[in-house]
Amino acid sequence: MDSKDNRGVILNRERKKQIISFKGLRYGNITPTDLDGLIEYKNKAFVFMEFKLRDAKLPKGQRLALERMVDACEKSGKDSIALVCEHNVDNPKQDIDASEAEVREIYWNGRWRSKNK
Repeated sequence: MDSKDNRGVILNRERKKQIISFKGLRYGNITPTDLDGLIEYKNKAFVFMEFKLRDAKLPKGQRLALERMVDACEKSGKDSIALVCEHNVDNPKQDIDASEAEVREIYWNGRWRSKNK
């Protein structure tokens, strides 16, 4: 398989399973957050993606981080959006196919929009 055929494929499944603990990284009440996906498009736009199981809430700090990243990119002249996507894969040993997840919320142009609103 050449490098064009394996784009988006997990190349080292054992390393992907390795958990990164942020336990020791604190600044007051601030701890790092993770991000599930990022697309940078031709130095013009950014798409930030977070995937959650069904109705799992987006934590306040993660929501704020997404808002601030999108806002900062917009201020720099880059179109940007944050997507909160929902999947239904209960088994943590089973892969989540991102292409099958539903977008349940977006943050764009300074406000959140939901599929339910």
